[in-house]
Amino acid sequence: MTGRLDGKTALITGSDSGIGQATAIEFGREGADVVVHYLHDHAGAKHTKAEVEAAGRRAVVVQGDISVEHQVEAMFDEALAEFGTLDILMNNAGVDASGIPVADLDTETFDRAMRINVYGAFFCSRRFVRHRRDQGGHGKIINTTSIHQEVARAGGADYDTTKGALLEFAKSLALEVAPMHMNVNNVGPGMVLTPFNQRAIDDPKYLEEQVQSIPWKRAAEPVEVAKVAVFLASADADYVTGSTYFVDGGLMQNQGQGA
Repeated sequence: MTGRLDGKTALITGSDSGIGQATAIEFGREGADVVVHYLHDHAGAKHTKAEVEAAGRRAVVVQGDISVEHQVEAMFDEALAEFGTLDILMNNAGVDASGIPVADLDTETFDRAMRINVYGAFFCSRRFVRHRRDQGGHGKIINTTSIHQEVARAGGADYDTTKGALLEFAKSLALEVAPMHMNVNNVGPGMVLTPFNQRAIDDPKYLEEQVQSIPWKRAAEPVEVAKVAVFLASADADYVTGSTYFVDGGLMQNQGQGA
């Protein structure tokens, strides 16, 4: 490891599994202390914490529903009581597409996606920006979006809408915090072998079918997304803001083929 995050402290929502867990571990290996957040999977969060500590860094576990404003405030209070400051926020926690067509989509399901994927990022970012403002500025915000911030799917209106919203949210926020030398960027995964794609993990035949539309002919491992997040969290990306970095094996480039 290169120590690109030495002396930094990061809060990563949804770091009990998948991309969030892989990123927390990579951040620890690069020198950061980490606030590990979870909603239900306490065992997963404890595993993440142990891996960060194995890398020689400090970690604390916090629990909360990011769709609930006062729980986000409590999470940040707990994190700041432990570490004193936060330098990096990764808005990673989210829910996947329901697969339900709009005509059959109930309000509760759509609202849940909006509350977790969009409001959660808003609540966390707002508190983080206020904290960094009080600290004199600087800091990094990274949102886990998706290729589906731009590539729509039938049955994905709930999820795809939230990721499109995060695209514009990041761009607007990047402009607002630029005078404080803060950075806001998105990392946009394609198909990644996480619990979101559990069927592909469990069924090699299904996985082989799914990756045929990916130019690299394979799905990503979570650590491959995490390494891009490390770059965006580091000083190497100080002049990068309002951008999305896609990690998709060329999938987005293949969407228009054969038209």
